[in-house]
Parts: sequence; C-alpha cells; structure tokens
Amino acid sequence: MFKKIMMIAASSVVVMSAFAGGHDGVVKTFELTDGSKVFQFENGKMGMENKYGNSVRMKPGKIMETKDGQRLIMIGDEVARVESLGHERRPGNQQ
Repeated sequence: MFKKIMMIAASSVVVMSAFAGGHDGVVKTFELTDGSKVFQFENGKMGMENKYGNSVRMKPGKIMETKDGQRLIMIGDEVARVESLGHERRPGNQQ
C-alpha cells in the first residue's frame, strides 16, 4: 500500500512539473497602438491580452499595428497560453 501511495505521489510531481515548465516560452512581446499586447511564443504562434491584462481571442490572419508602426499578422490564437502566463490584472478590468 505504501509503495502505491509513493508511486502516485511521485507521478503527481512529474505531472505538475510538466505544467509548471510550460508556462513561459515567450520569445517576444509587442505593444499595440490600443494598449494591448501580443506575445509570440517559441513555436511561432501568438496570443493576445487587452490593455487590462485579460487574454482575448484574435482571429488568425488579422493585421495589427504596434506602437512603433510595425504591422503584424496574427498567427494562431494561444488564449490558454496567455492565461497561463499569470500576469497581474490591472485595476479597472472587467471580468
């Protein structure tokens, strides 16, 4: 019985560390003209959060403009990955 409990505990640690390790992976962050941010991940896909820090959906292929005038084309829609980054919410956001 003790061996089974230890095996379950050990496998839980492995599973939890896999989730903890996958939270980051942000290669670059772009600030858009409306105050929102786009995160580019290691695999090339992107995710977006609004100016209040809430993750939002953006259709793939949508053209966005950064504060410095660059134009980006949305690749992917990594909403869950942006949520897992765990950014602090700014005051005044509506959920």
